[in-house]
Amino acid sequence: MQEPFYICGPTASGKSALALKMAAELDGEIVNADAFQLYRGLEIVSAAPGAEDMRGVPHHLYGVLDPTEAADAGTYMRMAQPVIEEIRRRGRTPIVTGGSGLYLKFLTHGPAPLPAGDPELRASLDARPLEDLVAELERVDPVEASRTALKNRRFVSRALEICLLTGAKASDLRDCWESRTREITAGLRGLLIQRTRADLHARIAQRTRAMLDGGAIEEVAALARVSTNCEKAIGFREIRSLLIGEMDRATCEERINAATRQYAKRQETWFRREKWLKSVTV
Repeated sequence: MQEPFYICGPTASGKSALALKMAAELDGEIVNADAFQLYRGLEIVSAAPGAEDMRGVPHHLYGVLDPTEAADAGTYMRMAQPVIEEIRRRGRTPIVTGGSGLYLKFLTHGPAPLPAGDPELRASLDARPLEDLVAELERVDPVEASRTALKNRRFVSRALEICLLTGAKASDLRDCWESRTREITAGLRGLLIQRTRADLHARIAQRTRAMLDGGAIEEVAALARVSTNCEKAIGFREIRSLLIGEMDRATCEERINAATRQYAKRQETWFRREKWLKSVTV
């Protein structure tokens, strides 16, 4: 069975176009890994592939959630895994593309095997002096203490919380996870699209203008109720403010551009840490 091929990069970098090209070369089918393109009724705002592109190559996990539904990286992983396996069973290559780094991380490596925070335990730890927490961490897990910024209360509390909740050493859990991550990473393949800053910003501005001219305002107006994470889509809140008269069209456009540029910068930082991705400059 064919292993998945990943196409990553910042927003507006051209991931969808490259995914179509790779699908043709690898006999593939495209699987969405964009948090907002999962939603129906948000196709324009999220810059989802158009109907013409989808007719040429099978696309999966686009517009599959109602705007009122909540979703996170774990939800996405559970949705995407059976889709990818079905594509592989048919002898075709899953081309996974998107810019939601955490969603992709869950899909490729799974969630880290560390416990979620416990509010009651966290409150108990917060009530204790930092020196007391450091002393206990050094006692129960000296290795983790040696590589923790002991003046950072949040880091110390989290390391100690892991030890107390699991009954194991946080250092052992982290080391095991890092070892497993390296094993998984060795079998991954994918591309990271890179563009010059000026080029990417120009593409963002062009896409924002086309989005506003192409029905995004009407799209947002039609969505009466949405989930909290759905409304985090860049452009959604800005267009809502435009609709109720809090800003004019020019201000709305510039704020979407600014928010998109900031998001693209965060994406670039995230993906640079994924050393298994092969960078391609376009």
